[in-house]
Formats: sequence, structure tokens, C-alpha cells
Amino acid sequence: MTWDVIVVGAGPAGLLAATRAAERGRKTLLLEKNNKVGVKILISGGARCNITQETDRRGIVDAFGRNGRFLHSALAALDPEELVALINAEGVPTKIEQTGKIFPVSDKASDVAHALERRLRRSGCKVSLEEPVLRFGFDEGGFKVETPGASYSTEKLIITTGGQSFPGSGTTGDGYAWARETGHSVANPTPALVPLTTDESWVRELTGITVPDVLLKVSETSETPKFSGRKRPPSERGSVLFTHFGLSGPAVLNISRWVTGHANPGSLFLVCDFVPDKMQQELDDLLQRALREEGRKQVSGILAIFVPRRLAESLLARAGIASDQKGGNLSRPQRLSILSNLKALPVAISGSLGFRKAEVTAGGVSLKEVDSRDMQSKLVPGLYFAGEILDLDGLIGGYNFQSAFATGWLAGECV
Repeated sequence: MTWDVIVVGAGPAGLLAATRAAERGRKTLLLEKNNKVGVKILISGGARCNITQETDRRGIVDAFGRNGRFLHSALAALDPEELVALINAEGVPTKIEQTGKIFPVSDKASDVAHALERRLRRSGCKVSLEEPVLRFGFDEGGFKVETPGASYSTEKLIITTGGQSFPGSGTTGDGYAWARETGHSVANPTPALVPLTTDESWVRELTGITVPDVLLKVSETSETPKFSGRKRPPSERGSVLFTHFGLSGPAVLNISRWVTGHANPGSLFLVCDFVPDKMQQELDDLLQRALREEGRKQVSGILAIFVPRRLAESLLARAGIASDQKGGNLSRPQRLSILSNLKALPVAISGSLGFRKAEVTAGGVSLKEVDSRDMQSKLVPGLYFAGEILDLDGLIGGYNFQSAFATGWLAGECV
């Protein structure tokens, strides 16, 4: 019942932490409360598993904003190219999609999970499933880890229990309480990479419509985009999907952390620029030209040059303009109203779909209290943290899995 290393949580970080520690000859035990390993991997990316992103270390670091610098050592230990090579070596070929996302060729997340489990089993690590950790204590001699049926002792303890996103996979925030009990600070966990909700009926009426290129800004007012304490409101650009509950798509998911982390998310607006590659005056010139040249056409058809037809009709309705009105009959005030809706349309946000649908968790164990060179706590010698439990959340596109895999690998390399 005595181990060199115990890893708690068999997600992406825990799998690689336990594998690497055991491969180095450390007597390692991996404890997992689910009945299988890699549950988060199995459900990720629509059960396809976006393993990582086709970029270099700098690209990964940049995707995490100001906290990204914490990942330098982890990425030096396992960068995207090395991670892909590790997966390939287990007989799982990968592919790069147009967005830079890297998936298994089979589009089966189970292939990735099984590949990592094969390497884990070969490493000699002992895996104990359906054995949740209840608590642990520590002193100068090491750690005592208690589960419903046993008590284990270990020199080194690695916590890789994840955050709170997709709680059905077992990530229910257990590790945060343990971190606090050992004196660590925990930044308030909030959902990130999560769809946003709205009570505006016109949005829900457009369910299924995708606009491939939209610039979004979070604002505290429905007029001029504004965000307290910042020189400019946070913004993201990318695809937006209208849904029966509100808005989704990469741009919405990436900006969602600014909404969920706000003291009053229901007071915010998402200001949409549906033609971001054109400045307002340039767009106005193009619109006036189209109205002159196609004056006999319905204005909804003219606007379909810039946005999907159903969205064009909705924007006209919001401006009080009949969709079958002829373009040549449009007044200047009407044209300016259309222009405003195209370039800066505010959508009142009511909230988000929460942790249940969040891909990652923002917040977590303070990075100031963890040594980025080895993932060891600066407060409790022998205690390590890796993966989503840390205060690290990046953009959509495989960046968060790369962070989890790399920090787990580094912890396993250093225990």
C-alpha cells in the first residue's frame, strides 16, 4: 500500500503523468473514480477528440493569454509535434483539418483513449478504477491518500482531477477543495468555451443559421461597446451559430469566458459585426452602389450579398423595413439603420449553458503557487498539479488538451 507516486484522476493529464512516472521506474498508482480511463477524451470534440493544434510552442502559449507563459517548460517537455508522434506511435494516424485542429483519421475519440491506455498499461502503472479519493493528508514523511476501501501512502502526489466542465465525465471540482485545504489559492471556477443564452426571440428564430465570419465584442451597454477596467472591450472573430437557446460557434465559445466571469452576466451584450472585413464607410459605399445598381430588387436580396438571407430579413425587421421593399426606395435613415445592424448589432445576453456544456473551466489553482518548471506546489513539497485543475484556459482548437497532456507529462517526468 506504499507507492512512490500516486496520480489522482485518469483524464488527459493524469494518463500521461502516470505513464511517464511509471516509465521512469517509479512505483506508480493511478486512482480513477469512473469505471474507465479517459472519459473526458471519449466525449471531447463531438466524440472525435481534437488532440492538439498544428502550431509551435509559441502558438500554444499565445492561445492562453497572459497565463500562457506558465506553459513554456511543459511544452519544452511535450510540444504538439511530440504529442502527435506519441499518438501515432500507438497505431493511431492523425489528420490536420483546415482550421489547424488535429484529429485521429478515424474521427473516433475512443482510438485516442485506447492508445493512451495501451501505453499506460505497458508502463507498469497500477490502475485502480471506481476508486474515488475521499481525502488526503500530508506530513514530512509524505502523503496518506484515503479511498472508500483503502489507505495508501506515497512520497509524491499528483492531482489531475480536472475542472468542473462536463461534470457527467467525473470532473466535479473535487481537486479544488483539496487545493484549498492544503493552503492553495483557487481562482473562482467559471464555465469557458461555453454557448451563450439570450431571451431575444429573433435570435432563436434563426436557429441553424451559421455566419462564417463575425467580430464579437462583449459590452456593458447596448450602444457604444464598453467594458469596465479595460481600454477596449474583449473581442473575438470567427464563425457564429444561431441556436434555439442563443449563440454558439467558435467566436462565441472563445469570448464566453468574459461573460461567465463577469459579476452580472445577464447585464451584458454581445455586439455583432457581421461584415468585419469592411470598415463602416467602405460598407456604406458598397451598400449604396448595390442599391443604385440593383434598385429594382428587394432590399432583402441585396443584403444577402453580405449576410445569409434569413439573417438579412431579420435585420430588416429589426430596422422596421419590409423585406420586400425595393432597394431603390430605401431612404437614407433606413440605409443607416441597416448599416448599424450589420456593423454593431447588440444581443442581450441572459447567461450561458453552464458547466454542463462548457468545454473547459476558467479559474483554478493559482499559477503563482505552482512551479512551472516541474508542476510542483511551492507550498507543499511533493504535491503536484497538472491539467485543467490549474488556472489555465485557452482558445478552442485543441489548445486545452495540449496543455493538459504537456503539464501531465512534465509532472510525471519530475516526480
